[in-house]
Amino acid sequence: MTETLADFLDRLNHEIRLAGDWGSVADYIPELARVDPAQFGIAVALPDGRLLTAGDAETGFSIQSVSKVFSLAAVLGRIGEQLWLRVGREPSGDRFDSILLLEQEKGRPRNPFINAGALVVTDELLTGRTPRQALSELLGFIRAAAEDDAIHIDKAVARSEAETGHRNAALVHYLRSYGNLRNPPDHALGTYIHHCAIEMSCVQLARAGRFLAGLPDAPRMIAPRKVRRINALMMTCGQYDGSGNFAFRVGMPAKSGVGGGLLVIAPGKASIGIWSPGLDGWGNSLAGTLAAERLAEVTGWSVFG
Repeated sequence: MTETLADFLDRLNHEIRLAGDWGSVADYIPELARVDPAQFGIAVALPDGRLLTAGDAETGFSIQSVSKVFSLAAVLGRIGEQLWLRVGREPSGDRFDSILLLEQEKGRPRNPFINAGALVVTDELLTGRTPRQALSELLGFIRAAAEDDAIHIDKAVARSEAETGHRNAALVHYLRSYGNLRNPPDHALGTYIHHCAIEMSCVQLARAGRFLAGLPDAPRMIAPRKVRRINALMMTCGQYDGSGNFAFRVGMPAKSGVGGGLLVIAPGKASIGIWSPGLDGWGNSLAGTLAAERLAEVTGWSVFG
């Protein structure tokens, strides 16, 4: 099976490059606007400890909103179900940076994967900690999950986002106005920007996601019950307002980022890191989504059978 899967990944890499349908990079973040969209990598971590790769699987990229999975896991591990008093668990149906949705729902974000929800999670991460301590804790969590101390924050990307992230600044102040932000807005925003600027490769991402897939060699990061919660939210909310389309096409829990990364989870079977920086209209990786769909078809890893 692993040999056949390895051959398939090589074919998939070839087919995607031959098609040349890359989408558009996130040009509203200057550092991401400079990235060549014609890149693709995939890494698949399996229960037997093997990690299969193809394409640009070891090239580092900005994980952006994929970091929200790890910040959510860290906070759930710390405070558990109390988090849901501050943030919901429903798909948004709107853009990931919607201010209108936050106003309509009186400052309680729809889910932890839209920007407003991730800011609330980051605010919880900051409780009793300085921004530097909170970032160190989260980076340590991700490094422990991947068993790789080389994972780091790309300071140029963080600086680029800080200079252009006016919508996120509006969201964090909106949250404060409704009493759903406990720390200074600039602390929450700065910490959020920096964890979105974490750089990883497909290999590192696949390894970091092993605990969510329940693989035997994965470090135990949080309780299995909380892992199930996160996988459910990844399935319903992980691709923003394109989550329904992704569930229909792929049928596996996943989280995207506007850097073109995808963390895809096949519970009990695989943790998958995919990257291609060109995005579709929802802000999800165009080639990456196609790759996840093809992988689900070939392996039968869709949770829907």
